[in-house]
Amino acid sequence: MAKERLYLFDTTLRDGAQTHGVDFSVEDKMVIATTLDALGVDYIEGGYPGANQTDTEFFTGKQALKRAKLTAFGMIKRTGRSVSNDPGFQTVIQAECDAICLVAKAWDYHVRVALGIENDENIEALKDSVEAAAKTGREVLVDCEHFFDGFKENSAYALECAQAAYEAGARWVVLCDTNGGTLPHEIETIVTAVVKSVPGDHLGIHTHNDTENAVANTLAAIRAGARQIQGTLNGLGERCGNANLTSIIPTLMLKSEFADRFETGVTPTSLRDLTHASHVLDEVLNRAPDRQAPYVGASAFATKAGIHASAIMKDPRTYEHVPPESVGNERKLYVSDQAGKSNVLAELDRIGIKVDEDDDRISKLLDEVKKREAKGYAYDSADASFALLARRTLSNVPRFFDVDSFRVLVERRHNALGELVTISEATVKVHVNGETRFSVGEGNGPVNALDTALRKDLGKYQNFIDDLELVDYKVRILTGGSDATTRVMVESRDGAGERWYTVGVSPNIIDASFEALIDSINYKLLRDGAPAP
Repeated sequence: MAKERLYLFDTTLRDGAQTHGVDFSVEDKMVIATTLDALGVDYIEGGYPGANQTDTEFFTGKQALKRAKLTAFGMIKRTGRSVSNDPGFQTVIQAECDAICLVAKAWDYHVRVALGIENDENIEALKDSVEAAAKTGREVLVDCEHFFDGFKENSAYALECAQAAYEAGARWVVLCDTNGGTLPHEIETIVTAVVKSVPGDHLGIHTHNDTENAVANTLAAIRAGARQIQGTLNGLGERCGNANLTSIIPTLMLKSEFADRFETGVTPTSLRDLTHASHVLDEVLNRAPDRQAPYVGASAFATKAGIHASAIMKDPRTYEHVPPESVGNERKLYVSDQAGKSNVLAELDRIGIKVDEDDDRISKLLDEVKKREAKGYAYDSADASFALLARRTLSNVPRFFDVDSFRVLVERRHNALGELVTISEATVKVHVNGETRFSVGEGNGPVNALDTALRKDLGKYQNFIDDLELVDYKVRILTGGSDATTRVMVESRDGAGERWYTVGVSPNIIDASFEALIDSINYKLLRDGAPAP
């Protein structure tokens, strides 16, 4: 039996741009749009031409998308003006795009209070706008704003708005849970009622995540008949975010209830790029990826419990609901004080160390991990430090460089402008390939200064670390008192977008930080195949 087609509509570049702290450039939008297009999304909403300079510029020339339909967002015309005499409406329908999404009020309360017009006037403006947009030859979508709230209070009027949009020529009538307050059972009941008036293959769903139900609400709408799904990459969006396409897409493709009935524009091959697509957005936003994000997070297929690891080694299906490689992720059996031999073997295999399971050194490594974790180390969160520890225990790690000494100075003083500033300066003495090198670095703090100095001149290894960057730094006090033990976690990345985590422990916070920094550089040199001294 032929499967029904579900259409994916991504609004990361428009709805996602409303997230606090998010500000896309035109170049950012192009990178994300290209990534979504390669993934297999059907529609990409690029923004609101005329609303701001970035969105207007983005639509000045047709973007080179291979399959997705670039969509411009805008409002229906204002009441009291013709479509030709509404500058905002004209800017939208004249944009270089394949489809046009118009937002319209579907809650009579908003029509009365926000717009200050009669219900019939809103319907007429909606019809005129859809008809005018359809005449341009582009697909027209209508976002029925606050549809579910409107339906609960005045179902007849909410349905009248949806029907008017459909009859005027809208390819898709999208039901919006704008404030994210509707629950799954309500979504399913209401969508079931709407499909009696608007065919399901013309009906879309757009949910927000204010009750943590956006994904569940979307799936409920599909069960009830909606066939277009709107959402954003990583659930980006204002307030609590939008429906997360990064979770919805693999659920539709990998869970039999949906996979047996439906198909999308995403293929099994392109689905393996889902984790990559998620990380592309994080890189553009300069954010650390959510480690516990479903499907794509670094911890989505991870465990550190020994008994779980043993079961996974025998049969991954015991604790993995889908194969991690199907979404471009990987299995991780972390090593920690809760780990068993299976965790160690699995992690060694993941990082490319081949060793016989009966090798006595495995027990030695596990004992060393547990001894160090008792002192404060956390190897389940610092995979790069574990990789170095394992290689030092089981094989050899080249001594690429040796740090003879370091010194950090922090000075608070008035600068030439009379402003009170704090300056950090670090000096590091390093032996590299038989040569002694002194480097000095300044930073906005002692750790930043140390990082700058250490990576300033590593001689023959400098080209291996030029793209290395410290992106996150976390400190935790493990014991109280003046001699408190401190754990420092450092996150690093390189020009290829690879990220890794290292750990340092010491009563001295600077010493702990330096240990984590040295591990980060050694891991980068080892991973990239730097030659031994």
